[in-house]
Amino acid sequence: MKYTVVIPARYASTRLPGKPLRDIAGSTMIQRVYQQAQLSAASRVIVATDDQRIGDVVEGFGGEVVMTSPDHISGTDRLEEVARQCGLADDDIVVNVQGDEPLIPPQVIDQVAANLAANTAAGVATLSEPITDVEVFVNPNVVKVTSAHDGNALYFSRAPIPWPRDQFAQSQTSLPPENGSASISSYQRHIGIYAYRVALLHRFVNWPEAPLETLECLEQLRFMYQGIKIHVAPACSDVPGGVDTEEDLQAVIRYIEKAND
Repeated sequence: MKYTVVIPARYASTRLPGKPLRDIAGSTMIQRVYQQAQLSAASRVIVATDDQRIGDVVEGFGGEVVMTSPDHISGTDRLEEVARQCGLADDDIVVNVQGDEPLIPPQVIDQVAANLAANTAAGVATLSEPITDVEVFVNPNVVKVTSAHDGNALYFSRAPIPWPRDQFAQSQTSLPPENGSASISSYQRHIGIYAYRVALLHRFVNWPEAPLETLECLEQLRFMYQGIKIHVAPACSDVPGGVDTEEDLQAVIRYIEKAND
């Protein structure tokens, strides 16, 4: 199975300006993300950016970069432009790896691409991991997902879903235990890695924003609003959080420095 990784990278960030070029133990963040993606089975790894500073850095370490429009409102729009510029075929698979995930395990990149290839009824594939902490469960910055028996998503939300009505009516200090027959936890955090077929990307950019997408600020809801199935599977490896703040950045630096000792 062949697939392409595209890493959207913007310079602007309200919480961490210049995020892709921030230093992490001697390498820029974008280089570390790129190197992790290269450890996957992807046939090609591309950084998509609208900022020449990022483009110059990527070319400097020998990476492939595609310069894209500064007018894109989402990373998915930027992916679609890369697919057009590179002449990717409609049935080619593209994996969107976030540019702020310097610790992304290459195994999960391969996993999400393989899952899309194996699930022909789905238009998108993504991953999740169990939530065990009630504070994570109720945090609106943590996106939750709930799925059907076939692995296809029922809904994504910033709200805590599914809501354990009876148990939370008594106490909301901890998550209630799962039914012993459940093979996968009902409480799942969405991991923001996606696999798409190129033909669907071309359709996506011609759809208006969906009402649910606007309310939740979650672009994956545009696919669901249009009736596209999103396959969700538990990640095969732990996925450390991405870098959104200075505190996140320092935590990643400490992690890498400790691993290098």
